[in-house]
Amino acid sequence: CETCSEEEAKYRCPRCMKYSCSLLCVKKHKLALSCNGVRDKTAFVSVNDFTDLNLLSDYRFLEDVGRTADAAARHPTVHSPATKKLLYCLRNKARRCNIDLRTLPIGFTKRRENSTTFNCMEKKFYWHLKLVFPHCHAEYTLKGVPDDKTLADILKPYIDPVESDPVVCQRLKIYTVSPQSDVQILMKIENRKQNSVRYNELDASRSLLDNLKGKVIIEYPTLFVVLKTLKNDMVVLGQDASEPAENSDSESSSLSSVEEGEIRDSS
Repeated sequence: CETCSEEEAKYRCPRCMKYSCSLLCVKKHKLALSCNGVRDKTAFVSVNDFTDLNLLSDYRFLEDVGRTADAAARHPTVHSPATKKLLYCLRNKARRCNIDLRTLPIGFTKRRENSTTFNCMEKKFYWHLKLVFPHCHAEYTLKGVPDDKTLADILKPYIDPVESDPVVCQRLKIYTVSPQSDVQILMKIENRKQNSVRYNELDASRSLLDNLKGKVIIEYPTLFVVLKTLKNDMVVLGQDASEPAENSDSESSSLSSVEEGEIRDSS
């Protein structure tokens, strides 16, 4: 058993291939590795290890994808005038705030999860927001976050040593014991090539709305909270010598004009 190293292993996790001896050790390994125990159908298999079973698995996976896409296309809400009007208004309000908001078709996970709304009386966005803490392998989803709330206030219940929840504080201990000046908030720049992933650094003292201005958002913002002193592979735009910071603004402007044309055509 790779968890207790005492008993003979009886089970093997389909996800991470770890050996376990009992249900207790299975639960422990899932908690320690954040493993869901579900086989990864898209895991890489080398040509030398590729068998007929892998081929059959890939074929069934593609069939499932086809069925899911077809079911999503037939979903009644796809063709609902109310849904189209709601999404159009949401994108239009975001565009007036200089935010290039993109929405995905029905069937995509982010489209199904998104709970972002716009309050016409208050003239304010209430965002669906995801916080990712990569150093602790933790993710938290927030709903109804007002756009005038600062990022520092948004993070207080998570990494503030005094105001954070005790359970969350324990899980994010590496963040709570670090000085606030060491905390860096990043957001991935959308619509870039896979081999040139870059991030924008956000200002914790400014509001969520101010930080989102001039940026492309697909469904809802995902913020990565990292520590400057710990090594990570996230390249911040402007800190890479091969790419100046001003590329971000020009890219956002061109993408914004494309989306504006698409909205105008659809209307």
